[in-house]
Amino acid sequence: MSAIVFDCDGVLADTERDGHLPAFNQMFAEYGLPVQWSESDYTEKLKIGGGKERMASLLTPEFVAQAGLPTNPEEQRQLLAEWHKRKTAIYKEMVQSGKLPARPGIKRITEEAIDAGWTLVVASTSAEESVRSVLGFVVGTEQANHFKVYAGDMVPRKKPAPDIYLLAKEQLNLLPESTLVIEDSRNGLVAAIAAGFRCLVTTSSYTQQEDFHEAIMVVSSLGDPALPMQVIENRSAAQPGDYLTLAEIEACFKLSFQNRA
Repeated sequence: MSAIVFDCDGVLADTERDGHLPAFNQMFAEYGLPVQWSESDYTEKLKIGGGKERMASLLTPEFVAQAGLPTNPEEQRQLLAEWHKRKTAIYKEMVQSGKLPARPGIKRITEEAIDAGWTLVVASTSAEESVRSVLGFVVGTEQANHFKVYAGDMVPRKKPAPDIYLLAKEQLNLLPESTLVIEDSRNGLVAAIAAGFRCLVTTSSYTQQEDFHEAIMVVSSLGDPALPMQVIENRSAAQPGDYLTLAEIEACFKLSFQNRA
């Protein structure tokens, strides 16, 4: 059965700049922590998979002393979980208030795939409740019920490790020859390729300059009739116009003639 596996952040919505970053900073302020991430700071933090892992990178001896934090590793782990829980709640409030609009083409492709009986999946290293909140807002509650969601701490290693994709692949019996992953970052692309899948990249605010040479196609978005996309690279048999259709997604299962091994 044909399947599409979506990443969440940067793919379903441009959530990093307008959602996660301000949510982290609001949480830091509420806890009186001596840090506010700038956009350039956060660009670097995005190279680390997972929100708790990004926050853990703050815990240098100097920061711990300055903030008056515990030095015991277990106490730090509990504190990170508490910070992350509050940050997730702030983020969900932002999603539900409508501050994070869907990226072009997501709802349209979802509706086409549901009508065609395709398997739909989200595979993300963000917290599961955050992912489900974004998914429901972007595609609607009824359509969201058609998705299988793999997220958060379901696996020990975050992207660029392939674990979240391998878990979905095993549990849903996803076949590489009929599955396309849609990602927005190099970490996600590397994870998808390592799991044996072809990957289409929709670049987002923080990833436009990253290396995506392994991707089957790179586009500015999936596009919509009123919001045309730009094709940046194309190694597939698809020949898209202003927006991708389900037929062109299916064509991405195959390399173009000139790119076949």
